[in-house]
Amino acid sequence: MTTLAIAIGAFVFYLIAYNTYGKWLGSKIFKLEPKAKVPSIELEDGNDYVPTSKGVVFGHHFTSIAGTGPIVGPALAVMWGWLPALIWVLVGSVFIGAVHDFGSLIVSMRNRGQTVGDIAGRVISPRVRVLFLLILFLALTIVLAIFGLVIALVFKDYPQSIAPCLLQIPLAVIIGLVIHRRGGNILLASVVSLVLMYLSVIYGDVGWLGAMNTYLRNWDLMTWVSVLLVYSYIASVLPVWLLLQPRDYINSLQLLSALGLVVIGLVVAGIWGGAAVEGVRPSLEIAAPALESSLEAKQLPMIFPFLFITIACGAISGFHCLVSSGTSSKQLRCETDARFVGFGSMLTEGFLAVLVILACVAGLGLGIKGGDGSILLGTDAWDARYAGWNAMGLGAKVGAFVDGSANFLKAMGIPAHFATALMGVFVASFAATTLDTACRLQRYVVQELAAGLLRKDNESETPQPISLGANPFSWLANKHGASIFAIAIAWWMASLPAAAGKPAGTGGMILWPLFGATNQLLGGLAFLVIIFWMRRRELPVWFVTIPACFMLVLPAWAMAHQIFVSAIGSTQSWISQERWLLVGIGSVSLLLELWMVIEAVSAWKRTGVSKGSV
Repeated sequence: MTTLAIAIGAFVFYLIAYNTYGKWLGSKIFKLEPKAKVPSIELEDGNDYVPTSKGVVFGHHFTSIAGTGPIVGPALAVMWGWLPALIWVLVGSVFIGAVHDFGSLIVSMRNRGQTVGDIAGRVISPRVRVLFLLILFLALTIVLAIFGLVIALVFKDYPQSIAPCLLQIPLAVIIGLVIHRRGGNILLASVVSLVLMYLSVIYGDVGWLGAMNTYLRNWDLMTWVSVLLVYSYIASVLPVWLLLQPRDYINSLQLLSALGLVVIGLVVAGIWGGAAVEGVRPSLEIAAPALESSLEAKQLPMIFPFLFITIACGAISGFHCLVSSGTSSKQLRCETDARFVGFGSMLTEGFLAVLVILACVAGLGLGIKGGDGSILLGTDAWDARYAGWNAMGLGAKVGAFVDGSANFLKAMGIPAHFATALMGVFVASFAATTLDTACRLQRYVVQELAAGLLRKDNESETPQPISLGANPFSWLANKHGASIFAIAIAWWMASLPAAAGKPAGTGGMILWPLFGATNQLLGGLAFLVIIFWMRRRELPVWFVTIPACFMLVLPAWAMAHQIFVSAIGSTQSWISQERWLLVGIGSVSLLLELWMVIEAVSAWKRTGVSKGSV
């Protein structure tokens, strides 16, 4: 019953946090007003600025910020023990992650929907704007290079998830057209789309859909990465209401309903046990240690700081500030909806991370297939999947959650094939929504950087219409040019083989060690922008300052360790392909962070000069 008690306790904890701490931030600190002007209405353009109901924006926001981060991170971090992983998720998501997401959303809405990077140039210094945008560019490039590989690996391991994920695209376009142009009923569209999504999972491996899965599963990784990046380009340049918004919305319906099924399955397994194995229902028990004692035997790195960057999205992630200020702030039609979207989405993601932890440390123990085809239960199942840190490849991390959560569904009597397919679609859909949103955000970043290069002087805020012959950067200010540039860089990085003997398309794994650290670093830098913005308005900043310091120091420490200390004794050369990309991007990120912090320290005394001016 321990597993069930943890799940119920976490849900109650998040419910209390939303109605106390979240309510206090919204009413007393940010002072949200239902009649305040919002960017989606003031700047409505039918493309990026589109007034939208909070339920639809929540769906877009939640699926965009979640991705596979709250799945892969906790699935690996439980190797240090389930207790420290659980504590970091609960505390981090409420007091750091939700504050970061909520604050980024409000700051952007109060600044005409501009990104956090653009706002940084005015609240700290003009140079900081460029520094922040460069850091965003590096971070989003890593996301684009990695997440295409994540989806490709899920499709390889769980081919029954291919057809349902592909069918989401035309379904999203139809829903977008019906709702936006014809003013269709959102409830009816929701029910129909949810039914169709589940039918696609049930019959996604039957008939011509099964034949398509069989054909597509044979695509190599590079083909999948290329196709997915081309899709991301298309999604990034289309009006947000046509594909991105409805796809995220229908995904959120399926994903949240799937989460509900996982919770119900967990309750059933906790009370009656898992699906019968040889006529006996195994009891739901935590098979992992609360705190791992054999760190050297399992080749685990230091728990401090690596636990706090391994679990990124489930507790705090800088990528969320890009979604808050890049897309969601341009869609909310009422300022008071920001708490539900910004604070509520992060708590929902935290609860997802809790379920991932429980699926890996308890769900696996309900039964998995061993190498010889036998069924492994309890600690035998745990030891087989979590033999050591280096044995946990990206596919193994995702697989631990898919199999563990599928066991919860099977406890309800759901057929094994459908349960596994649903969880495979769950992971792939999360990753896909992050991929296309990241490409759109990267397009904004590239356009903003290009706009700065096109300005006639440092004072002008409007990009000047300079011809391509006069300025080679003018094409990057165009949404098509910026999007093509973004996916071209990501495609090149992803196309590299991760190591000798590895196929093309695995290059994202070279950058995987930087993913968590860069993510958290972005969070710390976004906190800096929030702090300066709040100080200019004489708002209290203590509850933001402490998390900011935490998220500036730990990621830098982890990144420096991965770049330099981890290389000592490595068989890879410092100038090998496997290291120069990692060392290069990591070193540049650290230098940009240091420069930005120095700029912030020097500007701190000046923030009281023109309070309320930005």
